[in-house]
Amino acid sequence: MNITAERERELLALVPTGLLINGEWRAASDGGMLDVTDPSTGEVLLSIASATPEDGQAALAAADAAQRGWAKTAPRVRAEILRRGFEAVTARADDFALLMTLEMGKPLAEARGEVAYGAEFLRWFSEETARISGRYAQAPDGVSRLIVMKRPVGPCLFITPWNFPLAMATRKIAPAIAAGCTMVLKPATLTPLTALLFAQVMQEAGLPAGVLNVIPTRKAGAVTGPLIRDSRLRKLSFTGSTEVGRRLISDAAAQVLRVSMELGGNAPFLVFEDADLDRAVDGALVAKLRNGGEACTAANRFLVHESIAVEFSEKFAARVGGMTVARGTESSSKVGPLVDEDTRSKVHELVESALSEGATAVVGGHAIDGPGYFYAPTVLTNVPVGARILSEEIFGPVAPITTFATEQEAIQLANATEYGLVAYAFTRDLNRGLRLAEELEVGMFGLNTGMVSNPAAPFGGVKQSGLGREGGFEGIDEYLETRYVGIADPFADAV
Repeated sequence: MNITAERERELLALVPTGLLINGEWRAASDGGMLDVTDPSTGEVLLSIASATPEDGQAALAAADAAQRGWAKTAPRVRAEILRRGFEAVTARADDFALLMTLEMGKPLAEARGEVAYGAEFLRWFSEETARISGRYAQAPDGVSRLIVMKRPVGPCLFITPWNFPLAMATRKIAPAIAAGCTMVLKPATLTPLTALLFAQVMQEAGLPAGVLNVIPTRKAGAVTGPLIRDSRLRKLSFTGSTEVGRRLISDAAAQVLRVSMELGGNAPFLVFEDADLDRAVDGALVAKLRNGGEACTAANRFLVHESIAVEFSEKFAARVGGMTVARGTESSSKVGPLVDEDTRSKVHELVESALSEGATAVVGGHAIDGPGYFYAPTVLTNVPVGARILSEEIFGPVAPITTFATEQEAIQLANATEYGLVAYAFTRDLNRGLRLAEELEVGMFGLNTGMVSNPAAPFGGVKQSGLGREGGFEGIDEYLETRYVGIADPFADAV
């Protein structure tokens, strides 16, 4: 069943259009507005307030003022707020899914999957809140006692991307709430509506004023730059491109901020000669076409053993070519539009470059005429090892396939990148799988699966794919400082 225009209008009418600062929804200080468009049509969905640098300062001031009291809140209180948030997001799953589809473009089925995934961070960290602990010990020399405690880092700035509007927010906000940190969230300019609706839901779940402040803006650098240089800020978490991440790390150095960086990827997808090909094709579809390929975890380079490359390519191309490209609200949609024209143009430029270097387009290879930013799902074969498309993040529904002859060659090709976020491999050989787990230079590895993201697991990369981890037991540590207290021997004066 397709979504009606009336249903879309009703939902958009529920979305807050102001900035959330100190618990109040307000207009931008200069009255500025930001248009949010539908990537399937290019038409404006909603106009919302666009924060100024002065609004950014107000948001940080609110977070700073709320920090002391919020840090002293009982862990169980914070946990229950997160739990209520999980229940509220789950109850409104249809609203969140449709809103993400409207502003980002992904099919409704995938948007519903993101709601479940994003909400799970709220539940996971609600359960971790009460488990924050330290230790008490006798010093080795016996003359003192040691107390080690965990304390919240303090006010945080979160800069989130457009491709997963809910999950990228909850993956940062949930552990910060659990740890007792206050926050300023700057959602992506292209997809801020989901974050605004989520902030409203967290208010209703009982989150106190000033703990979460949300400031969408058309002037990202002008608003966030002064915040990063402000001594009241103690933590910066960013998800986005490596290029921007480098600049933010440099800016954060002035205040020696704690930073978490989830940056670009160039994920290899390895298929060995002993792989279950049907299972590998299924995994390839998930790894490549989930979110239309607009994901840092998307398979970017398909490395297939030369003995099975033709068979794999034919099976994979047949599946890719049969996927329906349509607006995400249509029930038949399997691949939605890319987020904007710039993204589509870059994707096509990479395809054209590969074709000029000798690659063959088995299916796709072109933009789709008509309104919106649609691009045909594409499989390229005979891609030369040095092709540009194998070294840059594609961020679209394009799968370049090249071959290898030996396991060591596959590992060498997989590691021949500045990135190291995730890798995938299909093989029936368990020992080979373990060797790959140890030799591939990545923060995450999917063995016989095309999906690795899980709220209970640490998400993050190595090399130029970032710093820190989000999710899992490790995720809350990013928002905690370690404090040591030395105590004199309590038995020194005992009679």
